[in-house]
Amino acid sequence: VQLQASGGGLVQAGGSLRLSCAASGRIFSINDMGWYRQAPGKQRDLVASITTGESSNYADSVKGRFTISRDGVKNLVFLQMNNLKPEDTAVYYCYAGVNVRPWTYWGQGTQVTVSS
Repeated sequence: VQLQASGGGLVQAGGSLRLSCAASGRIFSINDMGWYRQAPGKQRDLVASITTGESSNYADSVKGRFTISRDGVKNLVFLQMNNLKPEDTAVYYCYAGVNVRPWTYWGQGTQVTVSS
C-alpha cells in the first residue's frame, strides 16, 4: 500500500485546513485509515481513524473540531480541521491499517503549523 498525503500548511489560530490521503496498491487489504501526529519532542499520537465500515474514532483533544471522512471509490481519506489551535501544530502522518504484515503503512508527513 502506498499513501500520499497532502494539505498541510500554516494557518492562524481559529482557522481551518483539510488534509487528504490517497491510497494505492493493495487497497483491498485495508481495514482502516487515519491520521497520527507528532509534535517536536513528543510521541506520535492517534488523531482520528475511520474504518471501511465508516466507523470513526477521535482523540479527545480534537473531538468537535476535526472530522474524518473517506471516499471509498477513490480510496481517499480526508481530515477536516476546524478551529485550529497552536497545540495542533505537528507533523501529521496518514496511515493505513491492513490485515496482513506489516499491519500498518505510513505516508510521508505533512506539516501543520498553527500560529497564535
